[in-house]
Amino acid sequence: MSDPHAPVTPNPWSGLRQFTDARIALGRSGVSLPTAPQLAFQLAHAQARDAVHRGLDVAQLAEGLSAAWPDAPPPCVLLHSAALDRNHYLQRPDLGRRLDAASLAVLSQLYRPAFTDEVLQDRPYDLAFVVADGLSALAIEQNAAPFLHALHQRMDGEGWRVAPLCIAQQARVAIGDEIGAALGAKAVVVLIGERPGLSSPDSMGLYLTWMPRVGLTDASRNCISNVRPAGLAYADAAYKLHYLLTQARQRQLSGVDLKDETATAANALHAGHGNFLLK
Repeated sequence: MSDPHAPVTPNPWSGLRQFTDARIALGRSGVSLPTAPQLAFQLAHAQARDAVHRGLDVAQLAEGLSAAWPDAPPPCVLLHSAALDRNHYLQRPDLGRRLDAASLAVLSQLYRPAFTDEVLQDRPYDLAFVVADGLSALAIEQNAAPFLHALHQRMDGEGWRVAPLCIAQQARVAIGDEIGAALGAKAVVVLIGERPGLSSPDSMGLYLTWMPRVGLTDASRNCISNVRPAGLAYADAAYKLHYLLTQARQRQLSGVDLKDETATAANALHAGHGNFLLK
């Protein structure tokens, strides 16, 4: 029984806190939140705000990406959305989905689409990677290079023709459609900083689109979210994305028509090793 004179009344669920980052079982002081949880909440809120406004260290990121995927043509291509700056980007999401004129000019020097561009054989690359700051440059700086390294280990030797790696600043997910089409890639994968949560300012999302082109909706994309050491591990995310990429290339589709069946595949792999309590 708790001491009625103690400054903080504990919550009987406090033992469950070890299993989640969610703010549960914080106790109470009178009718209020105790000081320590309140200060922790304010810190998490500040970290989330900092992640949204943080600028991307492009030079360091480019160096890490080149080392993570050595097979891609050097150097990394630096691009920018039509949003002029961070404040503009946050107020005008539509501008973050399109490239500025200078970036389009850069890409036009790398690939000039033919009139038969919609024919798969006319696209020179199988895959393009777009690394975008999104709403958390911190997530990209911490997770993009190690994730690509894990993915490269899984895809090495499979004959993928990979376009020059692209870094896009002030970018939203859909900017990958324009970049993938401009490069002449059959598939594009966008690595982007996700909207920070109060326990995850460093979460990275992955978006795969087959035959990218301007005007596609989210229904055309496959998403893998919360890629970070405290969320979905790099190896697990690489396994999922490799499966989706392989299926997309074989079936020539993505989005709602392409299901992530990696859990089913893993269950089949470990058949015969189920829970003995259920036998």
